[in-house]
Amino acid sequence: QIQLVESGGGSVQAGGSLRLSCAAAAYTLNCMAWFRRAPGKEREKVARLDITGITDYADFVKDRFTISRGNADKTVYLQMNSLKPEDTAIYYCAAVFCGSWRPMFWGQGTQVTVSS
Repeated sequence: QIQLVESGGGSVQAGGSLRLSCAAAAYTLNCMAWFRRAPGKEREKVARLDITGITDYADFVKDRFTISRGNADKTVYLQMNSLKPEDTAIYYCAAVFCGSWRPMFWGQGTQVTVSS
């Protein structure tokens, strides 16, 4: 399988910001998404980006998070602002079938911890 590598996670206080990165070698990142999984919860959709540039966000992150693509189409970012403790989770990027949230393959995840 093609591997995606996430980075940029860490620990911040509520109201802080982080930028997550997702990179792949020998693969152009077209239709991509970010998911997250908090302790004791199932996976949640976070943000999605189509090759056309159209985005889709979960309601609970809209206006706080922004998904974007690097110039070389080898890196996808998730800018997270105004973080809340409930955002604490492992965040995963995935290549998805265009126009959907259905993943083709995943990265291994990066931990985000937001303290009160």
